[in-house]
Amino acid sequence: MVDSFVKSKLRDNKVTLFVKGSCPYCKNAIALLKEFNFLPGCLEVVDITGMDDIQDYFQKTTGQRTVPRVFIGTKCIGGFSDLQKMEQQLPTMLRQIGALV
Repeated sequence: MVDSFVKSKLRDNKVTLFVKGSCPYCKNAIALLKEFNFLPGCLEVVDITGMDDIQDYFQKTTGQRTVPRVFIGTKCIGGFSDLQKMEQQLPTMLRQIGALV
């Protein structure tokens, strides 16, 4: 069930963030990504507050259960600090998956 929920949110041409509403790192990740001009539907923020089973799934599949979990296409690139480290490469990566206007 959790596997199908997570996979239903991922697409090759979009960025998906799994977040918790009260998490400052999640808010920072959203703010960083909102600086880009995404095509409609190519940036999705999924609030998983209270869904520990999804975090347990991320522990098994990505090696970490922390939020945010950031996916570019169907590949998990990590959390906010990982997103920050690749900030210079993001425009190219987002164009490559067809997510930008």
